Amino acid sequence: MKLLAIETVQYLSYYLSRYQQVQGLGVDLYVLNGEGSPDFWPAEKYRIAGSRHIDDLIKHATEWHAEQNFDGVITFAENSVIGVAAVAEALGLPSIGVPAAVHSRNKYLMRLAYQRAGVPRPSFRLVTDLPQALAAAAEIGYPVIIKPTMGGGSYFVFKIDTPEQLAEKFDGALDGGRKLFWASTEADGIDLGPQGMLVESFLAGREYLMEALAWDDEVYLGSVVDRITKEGGTYDDDVHHAPTALSQEDLAEVHRVVTAAAHAQGLRRSAMHAEVRFHEGKPHLLEIAARVGGGGLDLTARITGDYDPIAAVVDVGRGVKPRVRHYRPTGVHMTSMCLLCDAGVLESVYVPPEVSESDKTFLLKIVARPGDRIKRPPEGNTILGFLGVTGDSMEDAFTTMNDFAGKVKVTFAR
Repeated sequence: MKLLAIETVQYLSYYLSRYQQVQGLGVDLYVLNGEGSPDFWPAEKYRIAGSRHIDDLIKHATEWHAEQNFDGVITFAENSVIGVAAVAEALGLPSIGVPAAVHSRNKYLMRLAYQRAGVPRPSFRLVTDLPQALAAAAEIGYPVIIKPTMGGGSYFVFKIDTPEQLAEKFDGALDGGRKLFWASTEADGIDLGPQGMLVESFLAGREYLMEALAWDDEVYLGSVVDRITKEGGTYDDDVHHAPTALSQEDLAEVHRVVTAAAHAQGLRRSAMHAEVRFHEGKPHLLEIAARVGGGGLDLTARITGDYDPIAAVVDVGRGVKPRVRHYRPTGVHMTSMCLLCDAGVLESVYVPPEVSESDKTFLLKIVARPGDRIKRPPEGNTILGFLGVTGDSMEDAFTTMNDFAGKVKVTFAR
């Protein structure tokens, strides 16, 4: 089995571990980066197009496909979902389709699709300047959420309580959203839809994350994770717990609205990452991404839901129905978190063996590198890494996670 993985612009070495997981499934994996570093992947299975224009990506992929006869084209990168859909179509291989890909990236088009289908979602307005944002917030009612249309990783997403806060945060968020890596590295040559900021109504309930699969008329929730973060004005400090505390009745309602939303976006055969927030007792869709969730959500799905999202991407990419079942928790408790630190230029990160070698640690990934500039809101929200642990209960896992996180030592360049 041969698969081609694509990143329009390589995101450091972030997806390297996922490529290695794909190899571990017996896949002969080739990598094409529009822009990337020369030593990222073994030379005989790696090419750099030298451009992120879709015509160049298709040209290089077509020539390579003629040599290797790929079984499918995949990506794990948010900024590459649309480009990969176009490349797969050009090669005559399974694809979610470019329109579905665009609706799964552009949050304004996503919201419009939900609105047309009657899917519960926040009230929303697309704005491009502060006066429009102030008018939208006044109409919707404070508090509101502002976010870029082509965002990622909760960068430049803020809860706004007053017009004064909106005036303080808006221009920086708008500018930051335009320059954000995920927004500025999409494939050129494809219409990405209207750009700007969304002003949305605030949903006051708990948030839940799902690794899911759309296959023809059915949608499967492979895993369900509770976001247990103490919330403030930003959404970068993610803490998760599984198995979910949702009742069977609530799970059934979540499944119903995720199914409706996936079909509204045009996703019929796709691995998905869905985010739902309850409001006034009912689930509302925040978004569905046509990719696997970030951080360690793939590991969490395997441990707590017996569902492998990486294997699902491999199977969907080659047009085969993945091994999946409707959500049935394994009973293993886990908590995980984004590791954050102060702002500054990173010099070193020390993780003691009692953390890295513990049998309770199932996820430990330091993604920041020495020399990286760590940004904190409102300038940005650079993540140091990810930590996940198991326990006999949520409380046990949560205590262990916080204890281990406190042992990670960060130093900054002077």
